[in-house]
Parts: sequence; C-alpha cells; structure tokens
Amino acid sequence: MTKTTWKAGTMIYPLPAVMVTSGTMEKPNVFTAAWTGVINSEPAMTYVSIRPSRYSHELIEQNGEFVINLTTQDLLHAADFCGVKSGRDTDKFAETGLTPMPCKFVKAPQIAQSPVSVECKVTEIKKLGSHDMFMAEILAVNVDDSLLDEAGKLALEKCGLVAFCHGGYYGLSGQIGTFGFSVAKKKSRKQKIHEIKAKRRLEKAAHAAEESEEEEEVKPFKKRKPAFEHREDRGFEERKPRKFNHADRRREDRRFDDDEKPFKKPFAKKTFGDGKKDFGDRKPFRKTFDGKKPFADKKPAHKPFKPKA
Repeated sequence: MTKTTWKAGTMIYPLPAVMVTSGTMEKPNVFTAAWTGVINSEPAMTYVSIRPSRYSHELIEQNGEFVINLTTQDLLHAADFCGVKSGRDTDKFAETGLTPMPCKFVKAPQIAQSPVSVECKVTEIKKLGSHDMFMAEILAVNVDDSLLDEAGKLALEKCGLVAFCHGGYYGLSGQIGTFGFSVAKKKSRKQKIHEIKAKRRLEKAAHAAEESEEEEEVKPFKKRKPAFEHREDRGFEERKPRKFNHADRRREDRRFDDDEKPFKKPFAKKTFGDGKKDFGDRKPFRKTFDGKKPFADKKPAHKPFKPKA
C-alpha cells in the first residue's frame, strides 16, 4: 500500500454534526458545529470551537453557557439550515420549526426535538487562530424518555444519529462491534444457546403482550353461589345415614359355616407317642445328685492355650 503526503489539514473524520444553542429563552440562537467532542471524563468536560465572526461566539462569550444537541436524520434539514444562516438576521427556531425548551442549570435553551441535550458551563476560552475553543464542564445531560428501556438503559442507536465526514452527512449503518471485543473470550456453544433461548423468550413475551392488548376486555367475575344454595335450587334432598343390618351379617356367617371344606390350621402340631419326650439311653441334661453337672470329669479334646512366660 502506498500513500500520498499532503500539507496539514483537518482530515480527522467522521465528526458529530451537533446543533449548539445559546442565548436565553427569550432570545434563543442555534448553529451547527462539527468541531466538538470530549476532552475529559472526571469531571466530564467537552469543547466547541467557533470562529470569532460568528454570532454564537458573541453570545457564548457573554453568557458563558451553551447546550450541545445531538442531530438525527429527522433533524438533518434543520441542522443544515442552521449551519448556513446567521442568527443576527434570522430567527432559526421560527424558520426550522425547532422548539426551545428550558434547561435546569443554564439559561441557554435546549432543543425539544433532539434526543440528547448536554448542558455546558464555560471554564476557559483558548484562542487558537481561526477558531476559539470554548472548554466547558458538563453540568447535566437531558435524554428523551422514549430511548430508555424498562431498566433505564439508554438505546441511543434507535434515534438515527448523523455524522459529518468531509463536507457530507452520513447516517450510522449499525453496530459492528463493542469496546474490547478484540480481546474478549469466545463464547461457548452453551452460552450461545442460552442467549438464543433468552432472546426467543423475550420475543414470545412481547408477542403475547401484543395479542392480549388486541383481545376484548375480560368479563367481570361472576360470584358463585354456595354449595348448599345449589342443592336447594336443584331439589336435592338430604340423605339419611345408612343403618347397619345385623340380619345380613348373621346370614353371611351361616353361609360360611356351611362350606364343604372348613378352614384348617396349616401347621397343626402332632402328638408324639404318649406325649413324653424319649431321650433313649442318654440321660436328660440336668444336675446330678452330687450337685455336679454331667461330663464335668471329662477333659477337653484340646489343651487350653497357655502363653509362654
């Protein structure tokens, strides 16, 4: 790849095409600027560079305040008009149909149609040559409620922002990445499936909510009658408790006694001889007359174990 070297120039693009409002609610003014951006995070600070010949330069220098209003595709015609006409002899709000709206911390108005309006207080003016840079601290940010979701997160990509690039206006085509995506770990198959299922659940819930709005109103709840009222209406009589018939029970007992095969105990004990136990020649195990047990004189088959000393 080869490159051609040019002299120094403003070739840092794209830039935001913003509408900067100044003055007061009684005498508001607006002009379009591209030389703007962020110069610090804490405290939040921004800047806008303006030629000293501009009418807005005079108003901001006097009041020390201004408001940066982001431009959308719907506001592009008005933004271009405010960039080529001067506020000294033209009421730009009346010509473009823009609506001035009061701010909370500065006297300069904000544009009601802009999705985001940033209130700024000038802290320093730097004379650079063709332009003077007004460095300012951001006091507040006003956001359109329609761009906030249920959790309060800002969806700025939905408003259709416009960028300025080398004399032309361009719309943003859409998100192609997020901060830090180049070093982020790749998502596993399980994480991807989880995200797809979560997205489908949200779509299904939104579809169900739309269908419920289209349905007719729910019929009012009809109070049901108690159970005893239904019984009276239908003509049911209270049933009396059933009496136990002892005659039927006796009849069943007689039928059991008349069976051909009466019940027998399966494990009946049989008598053995005359009922006395026969031990044969062996005497029963009992104490002898001498008070000694039988087999007391007999020695054990094995000698008892005696440990060596």
